[in-house]
Formats: sequence, C-alpha cells, structure tokens
Amino acid sequence: MTNGPLFQKQLPVGAIGRRASGWWGMLMLIATEAALFSYLLFSYFYLASQAKTTWLPIAMPSLRLALPNTIILLASSLVLWWGERAMRRGLLIRQLLAIGLALVLGMVFIVVQFLEWHLKTFSMTDNAYGSLYFTITGFHMLHVLGGILMLGVLFIWAALDYFNAERHTPISIGVVYWHFVDAVWLAVFSSFYLYPYLR
Repeated sequence: MTNGPLFQKQLPVGAIGRRASGWWGMLMLIATEAALFSYLLFSYFYLASQAKTTWLPIAMPSLRLALPNTIILLASSLVLWWGERAMRRGLLIRQLLAIGLALVLGMVFIVVQFLEWHLKTFSMTDNAYGSLYFTITGFHMLHVLGGILMLGVLFIWAALDYFNAERHTPISIGVVYWHFVDAVWLAVFSSFYLYPYLR
C-alpha cells in the first residue's frame, strides 16, 4: 500500500524562501526594532529642537573614526550580498568567505566604536545629548553583536554543508538582518555626526 507513486515522492521538510516562518519572523523582528530606533531618534531630534543653548556638549562631532567605521559596516553588507548571490549558484566556498569576512568587519566595527566611546570627552550622565548618544549607539552595538552571533552560527552551518543552491533560507534571513543593522547605523550616523553640521 505504501509503494504507490504518491509515497515514492519525497516531501521537503519545512518551507523555503519567503514562505518560511523564519523569514516572516525576521521581518516582524525588524519592524519592532525599527520602531524602537525611530522612537529613540525622535527623542534626539525633539530635544535638539527644544534646546535653547548649544545642543552639543563641547564641539562638533568628529568624523575621524565614525566615517571609516561607517564604510567598514557598509562594506560588510556588500560582502554578504556578494556571498548570498554566490550561494544561489551553489558556490559554497565563496559564501563561507563572505560570511567570514563580514564577521571580521563586524568585529572591527565594534572595536572602533569602543575606541570612539573611550575618546569622548563627555559621559552618559553629563547631559541629554550624552545620554542619547551612548544609549542609541549602545543599542545599535548590541544589534551588531547579535548579528555577529547569527553570522557565526551560519558560518558553522555552511561549513557543515547544511546549505545548497536551493535550500539556504537561513542565510537569506541572516543577510536581511545584517542589512537592517547597517541601515540603522546610517540613520544613527546621519543624526549624530552629520545633522549637527546642517543646523
């Protein structure tokens, strides 16, 4: 009875692509996190607009570390995009290289961010600007750390040959999250480092 054509066809386990539950779960996570950063940045711009004296603690923000760090994070997104395209063609080695390079770039970003924190002449408790700066960049750094952990797991799975050209949805989900983290940093960078020069 189990030898008919219906039972000879092997059914896939789990949905793939944009039908996967993980894909929609990630989109919902991104929506909630985008709302969080929107509220935080709204607070920043609101308080900046209400400040009767200078909004900045001492001087204009320096781009000496922030600009190269932004380029590093954007480069990691480009590398992952290149790697995901390779995975769609079944080029596993290129995908592994892309994830590994993105991991290194993400860790460099965090090191440079810590260095910039150390060089700041104000603290979180000095004023509203300092509080918002360290809170928002700190939340973003936590998201980068989460992305690094995610990419680390994906690297291990890819090395264990869990993915192929047809089934690699977890990689696509991880790449989408990383792109989101980079997009948030662009908003943070524009707010704290570029906006003061436009006021």
